[in-house]
Amino acid sequence: MSRKEFAGKTAIVTGAGQGIGFEICRQLALQGASVILNDIDPVLSERAALKITEEKGDCRSVAGDSSEMETIERMVTTAVDTFGNLDIVIANAGITLFGNFLDYPASSFYSVLKVNLGGTFFLAQAAARRMKEQSTGGSLLFMSSVTGHQAHKDLAAYGMTKAALEMLARNLVIELSPFAITVNTVAPGATLTERTMFDAAYKKTWSAITPLGRPATPSDIADAALFLVSDKARHITGQNLVIDGGWTAISPSPF
Repeated sequence: MSRKEFAGKTAIVTGAGQGIGFEICRQLALQGASVILNDIDPVLSERAALKITEEKGDCRSVAGDSSEMETIERMVTTAVDTFGNLDIVIANAGITLFGNFLDYPASSFYSVLKVNLGGTFFLAQAAARRMKEQSTGGSLLFMSSVTGHQAHKDLAAYGMTKAALEMLARNLVIELSPFAITVNTVAPGATLTERTMFDAAYKKTWSAITPLGRPATPSDIADAALFLVSDKARHITGQNLVIDGGWTAISPSPF
């Protein structure tokens, strides 16, 4: 992929203050895209956008809860008002609330649904409306997980939402293909982010049970994400790409 693969494109990426989302924003910007970077933490969002700007990438921060309609509308409006168009949306934001099924509280259940499903659904809706108006097509990408494919202890609600996102992508093929809008998902496995990279036990455990011998890095996920929103994937839609070093092929439990 050339350095300026995304020149002239405008992208929105949610949950991008750090980790996978940040690396996706960074790679998009360095390859020519103008990027709206969102995170619920305004300090983290501004700091992340500044890092990318310092690397000569075109990136603007729009902080806020990506599951709230006001934030969704602000992201889309800012993208269009600032850069003139909207071509790529990557719904990366999500929350993980662990808990035993028999004791799982309603408050946690509905929080996970609101962010993981509601935030993705309504951002996709708002973006697709704009892409339809532009008549130039576009790409939507949702962040699933291997937990949407394989059972994982204490993640019933989370895994359910990730499986649902893959079904949403498939269903939107019917709705959005007439407007040349592609919709796909990626499903990362264990990944070394700011939350996990300094946990020696996490790295050791997942290195031992991952066939390729290590967890993913944010760059591993970002590389796949960028392919699916690039022109090289213009005939791919309704698909899911698992990025887990082979873990789901054998699925050993980390517990």
